Amino acid sequence: MDDSPVLAVEFDAYAIGAFAAYLLLLIAIGLYSTRFSSKGIAEYFIGGRKMNRFVVALSAVVSGRSAWLLLGVTGMAYARGPSAIWAVVGYIVVEIFLFLYYAKRLRNFTGKRNCITIPDFFAERFGDHDGKLRITIVSIFLVFMIGYISAQFVAGGKAFASGFGLQIETGIVLTALIVLAYTTVGGFLAVSLTDMFQAMFMILALVVLPVVAIANFGGLAELLQHLSAMDNMFVDPFAISVGAAIGFVGIGLGSPGNPHILARYMSIDDSAQLRVAAIIGTVWNVLMAWGAVFIGLAGRAYFPDVNMLPAADTENLFPVLAQQHLHPVLFGVVLASIFAAIMSTADSQLLVAASSVVRDIYEKIIRKDEEISQSRLVFYSRLVVFMLVVISLLVGFWAEELVFWLVLFAWAGLGASIGPTSILALYWKGTTRAGIFAGLITGTVVTIGWYYMPGLTDILYELIPGFIAALAATWLVSLFTGKSADTEKAFRDMFP
Repeated sequence: MDDSPVLAVEFDAYAIGAFAAYLLLLIAIGLYSTRFSSKGIAEYFIGGRKMNRFVVALSAVVSGRSAWLLLGVTGMAYARGPSAIWAVVGYIVVEIFLFLYYAKRLRNFTGKRNCITIPDFFAERFGDHDGKLRITIVSIFLVFMIGYISAQFVAGGKAFASGFGLQIETGIVLTALIVLAYTTVGGFLAVSLTDMFQAMFMILALVVLPVVAIANFGGLAELLQHLSAMDNMFVDPFAISVGAAIGFVGIGLGSPGNPHILARYMSIDDSAQLRVAAIIGTVWNVLMAWGAVFIGLAGRAYFPDVNMLPAADTENLFPVLAQQHLHPVLFGVVLASIFAAIMSTADSQLLVAASSVVRDIYEKIIRKDEEISQSRLVFYSRLVVFMLVVISLLVGFWAEELVFWLVLFAWAGLGASIGPTSILALYWKGTTRAGIFAGLITGTVVTIGWYYMPGLTDILYELIPGFIAALAATWLVSLFTGKSADTEKAFRDMFP
């Protein structure tokens, strides 16, 4: 029988006060942003293309990370050692490319053609007069994103349950209500500004905690020596199979396919500022990744047996380590950073899903060629956000224990379908509308099929074969189908 002491997370008034101040900040930002976001759907969904480089950089970075970085990567480093770094290398490298090259083309084209959503971009690029391409993309968005949003709500519910002793169902509802409050009233401006502040909470927690924990252990050399004595795996970043390393690095392929990240590039006020945004975003990405990995390593030294953690769950390492080494106020900041990671993803996805329904289905298909007031479109957008929160809550309650596999599906499915098709749409003039349909459907089907085929996910993460298959399908079908005058003119618009 294991006699290792099991630790629990405890709170005092300072920690609760710091967390409450964080929540009040989110609500205040939402109220501050209301007037601007009520002007029209361009303001509500992409900030009127007036966002500055610092806000865009931080918002793009944190909206793509979610609690996976703070809880998942720290737990992975605890279990696997520094080889967990390969899980962050892929997305850091890919997002440098996105900031420097992909984002500029996307921003310039969508600005010139007045595109507000990613389906808008595809429709303008390929002359989608009958709306079938829009409907296909929106369907893919909704299938994957409902589960993704539900997972964030469930993560928040579990954090409330472990942190404040609430029932998990109560925590899920509270998380949803907080996100709903500032997202509904404040729109994209509120989401981006809260993302910026949440990025600061995350960087503070991810940098301060490992520095303090390692210093308290006697320094980095002492920590590494202790870990090496336990198992060389805990100091060797290459203690991983080639297949696992490729799978980890391949996580980055999801970034160009996740529309809540791409919307940030479309929102910047000047595409020339994306190079500076690339520097800011990359520095933030590297620091957060460094912190997450070293939290896992320090945690292994302090808690050599996983049974010492609450529920023997490695995802509880972050708050437990923070409680032991930080002042209660900073511990409250750590709690806030966990919710920041959850909310920065959930709010962004809600806006993308809502924009797809209101802009791409209602305005561009159902009420095509009709004049609709901007105030009415904003009202409908807020109503759809509310409805999506309700649906995501129901999914979360219905599949509370199973919903997290949908996160992998969402990242992989969106990455495999939207990623390769959007890259070819931006970079290859030979891409055709038929090729895009082929890529979208192939990426989705291969991703899901690979996941369900026994043993395949043990060999390779489903995003990688899905991405490759979609890229090949788009290219091959485009070779044998003709370009229209609309697609040729659209491509020339990107290269006037």
